[in-house]
Amino acid sequence: MNTLILDQQHIWHPASQMKDYADFPPLLLKKAKGSYIELEDGRQILDAISSWWCKSLGHGHPRLKAALIQQLEQFEHVIFAGTTYPIITLLAEKLAGLTSTLDKVFFASDGACAVEIAVKMSLQSQQIMGQSKRRRFMALENGYHGETILTCALTDDPLLRQHYGALMPSVEFIHGIPYVNSAQDSLWHDCSSVWPAILEQLEAEASTLSGIICEPIVQAAGGMRIYSQDFLRRLRAWTKDNGVHLIADEIMTGLGRTGYPLACQHADMEADLICLSKGLTAGFLPMSVVLTSTAIYELFYDDYQMGKSFLHSHTHSGNALAAAIALECFKVMQDENIYSQVKKNEPILFMLMQEVAAKTNKLNNIRSIGNIVAADLKLNSKQKNQRMGYEVYKKALERGILLRPLGNTLYWLPPLNIETEDLYKLRDMTIAAINDVL
Repeated sequence: MNTLILDQQHIWHPASQMKDYADFPPLLLKKAKGSYIELEDGRQILDAISSWWCKSLGHGHPRLKAALIQQLEQFEHVIFAGTTYPIITLLAEKLAGLTSTLDKVFFASDGACAVEIAVKMSLQSQQIMGQSKRRRFMALENGYHGETILTCALTDDPLLRQHYGALMPSVEFIHGIPYVNSAQDSLWHDCSSVWPAILEQLEAEASTLSGIICEPIVQAAGGMRIYSQDFLRRLRAWTKDNGVHLIADEIMTGLGRTGYPLACQHADMEADLICLSKGLTAGFLPMSVVLTSTAIYELFYDDYQMGKSFLHSHTHSGNALAAAIALECFKVMQDENIYSQVKKNEPILFMLMQEVAAKTNKLNNIRSIGNIVAADLKLNSKQKNQRMGYEVYKKALERGILLRPLGNTLYWLPPLNIETEDLYKLRDMTIAAINDVL
């Protein structure tokens, strides 16, 4: 039977209003390579969003494919409770090397699960230390941390939260975040003008907080908002001084996306717990990790009868196929000078988005860091009540690019190793798509 008919009969797609597919059916994939997706009808689509931000090394990287096949010849998955193997230990060593203080690694699968693990580690460790009043968490306004019940509670998006409030714990959101457009903004270097208002919010919750979670530097699903590194540095200092854990959700920002192995490095700081996923396996297979310190690890280290064990179980924790790919990812990032490529492309991406704005006169608030650039569509009062971003998305696909704006925020977040000439194609096709609609 026809694939699209079967899809319509049986599949419920993620993050979708399924009625949309009646008029605009899903893309029928054939294969993907590099920065491009090929459809069954032969069209080549430039993946401008790294397929939900995970294809950091593009599609079908030959070295990652080889690592997968080599591990498959040994074993694909064995329970990770009570077993180990060389590749997973070497991967853990690489992950521990990302920071100077976080040398313990807990493996899981998806990003939301990593966030849940980090929150549970924070809460249980506070209890072990006798801090029974520290049961609450704070997060940043406009932040996103996943769509399980707990991670939804930590996410500041009414659209995602509206139906599930009865199940969610109460979370306070920090307001007045000092947003910037680039590292050239004055607030990037010094946010002292807004810090007192933020400090007042923190102090009001200080005695009951177990932890604060943030996406360091860039809030992705919240509109690709970039905020001051000085704010992150001050927040880290405050959490240290007040016995509150800082959890860094680096699921999107980690492993090169902002130009550093970790976005926390922009603020020259390290969190108490760090969550990584997406780029960890360059989107080949699901894998996530939580990095934490020996100090936190040792709070749980005792005789079983003492009841301190961290008993979070995950079927595919330590999956061997994902681990083999992740270890090879680290090697590719080094051998192919990926971080240098990101630094080289950063000003190009910003310049090209400025050219899109100039050619269309339909963009404002351009912001950029690393391999990310975003802008907001300029809409009149009537257009603001319509799904103009979605219309641009449809026209962009006709032109040969996968954009998928966040509401009316248009962004490019291509593979880190994208060819420079493809960035110029991205500019030209984005201009055409916007002009088609607006």
